[in-house]
Amino acid sequence: MKKSRQLFDRAQARIPGGVNSPVRAFRAVGGTPVFFERASGPYLWDADGTRYIDYVGSWGPMLAGHGHPAVVEAVQEAASRALSFGAPTEAEIELAELLCRLVPSMDLVRLVSSGTEATMSALRLARGFTGRSLIVKFEGCYHGHADSLLVKAGSGALTFGNPSSAGVPAETAAHTVVLDYNNISHVKELFSAKGKDIAAVIVEPVAGNMNLVLPVPGFLETLREQCTKHGAVLILDEVMTGFRVALGGAQAHYGVKPDLTTLGKVIGGGLPLGAFGGRRDIMEKIAPLGPVYQAGTLSGNPIAVAAGLATLKIVCAKGFHEKVAAVTRRLVEGLAAEGGKGFSAQSIGSMFGVYFREKAPASFAEVMQCDRERFNRFFHEMLAHGVYLAPSAYEAGFVSAAHGAPEIDATLAAARASFKKS
Repeated sequence: MKKSRQLFDRAQARIPGGVNSPVRAFRAVGGTPVFFERASGPYLWDADGTRYIDYVGSWGPMLAGHGHPAVVEAVQEAASRALSFGAPTEAEIELAELLCRLVPSMDLVRLVSSGTEATMSALRLARGFTGRSLIVKFEGCYHGHADSLLVKAGSGALTFGNPSSAGVPAETAAHTVVLDYNNISHVKELFSAKGKDIAAVIVEPVAGNMNLVLPVPGFLETLREQCTKHGAVLILDEVMTGFRVALGGAQAHYGVKPDLTTLGKVIGGGLPLGAFGGRRDIMEKIAPLGPVYQAGTLSGNPIAVAAGLATLKIVCAKGFHEKVAAVTRRLVEGLAAEGGKGFSAQSIGSMFGVYFREKAPASFAEVMQCDRERFNRFFHEMLAHGVYLAPSAYEAGFVSAAHGAPEIDATLAAARASFKKS
């Protein structure tokens, strides 16, 4: 990693912290971030030419694997015609039609440039539709860096949140209530007390930003029930889970129909693309049809749309999800067997979580009980053995369709050696 260290020193002179997104800085695990030069299939190569098996997948988008020929060809063909129009294209319609077919809860969909933009816009739309201000989110769920979402829990179950980032005004945080993920009784208590004020509940149906945390039976169903009863908008943030948990997303897997859905990552195939969509009566409040303003110069960018269409056509193939889910299960079962006491692992679809804890966590508080220092040692041992995991104990991992038996076998061999030293 000699060249990575040199590049990191150079980057810090001109880029805050040397990185363009905080988790890349390796602050959570220590050491120098790896600078990469190329990727193919399930592999990454760093600036020194060292190869790694990749379980980050650009934080989720690379479900088909890096550099899939069909995706590359689609991007090249689109780029040969134009890099951007700032005007409508037929491909945008094709992508919108495909998304609404795959996610039936969406009658209409608006393309944007990122997951953060999608969630920010969905919340504004929910407030505009309901005429209410209060937003409900859950501790440990991340929905992008909009001000009203960078909020941590208050001192009690029904108290308003507190800013979790400098630059977020207290008065903005005061419009957000933060509850414990998977706590059904708290949800019911809050709606009983403040139901008439709640514009929306936003939730990751499967949490992936505090490691992988699955919803307990009845949790998502309770959110749907309470939102319906009190006239609030239920937003499922499927930026991460969309097309990874199942072809129709986590909402298809769990059978819960949201009012609005936010998408990103996989739908861009590695390029900047997000979307939000849902019920027609809500989506018709968006400009130019309605009074809720949202716009973007690069929304529906033709290169990103081409990559997204090509990727979605790949993942729609018969048996695609079953195959990648089986590979993911083999990975986590092998890791659990190697990890022994004080370690657990689980997966859903092509997402997985590893925990230095006896049992997989079901809440943010339980995630915080994991042995972070042991994870950090494990992370660096795996890196030394050519396996690239997310550089944080609080992030989900991702498997692609390009991962197969050779990569899983090599990963488990690396884990066997790494567990002994961590």
